[in-house]
Amino acid sequence: METILLDTDRTFTTLLQAVSSFEEQQLNETPFTGSWTAGQVAQHLILANTGFIEVMQGPVKDADREPDQQVGQIRADFLNFETKMKSPDFILPLPIDYSKQRQLGTLENIKSSLMHLIETMELDKICLTFELPGYGFLTRFEAIYFVNYHSQRHTHQLNNIYHHLSEE
Repeated sequence: METILLDTDRTFTTLLQAVSSFEEQQLNETPFTGSWTAGQVAQHLILANTGFIEVMQGPVKDADREPDQQVGQIRADFLNFETKMKSPDFILPLPIDYSKQRQLGTLENIKSSLMHLIETMELDKICLTFELPGYGFLTRFEAIYFVNYHSQRHTHQLNNIYHHLSEE
């Protein structure tokens, strides 16, 4: 359990640092054609991660497999930065200006919720509220690592956006 706590803490500390590095106006600047703004990336993570917290707090059943069975595949898929992915519509960020402080506060709350969830819930249970396309129903353990790897993927994207905007 200590490893998953450390991984989650490290993931969200790095994400918060990446969002913090943007000036308020930079957060809502499009770095290049076809890209989301940093604010949209952060909002996408807020929508996705909040949804996964709800899934993990929803109905569960006992696992009939190893609770970490899909972690390696999720890691390989989401940390392959050469692969382009398309977001499902329900977690697409709106093309609006976002508040840096509001997003940072929400991301801090998500981090706290995840840490509490890791410390208080049975992570080997399968979550029944949402079936992740390509993976099926995840255990809470896998869902936390999905949140971590998905967040790491977008932290990488935020760093790229920041470097692109800083070069202008």
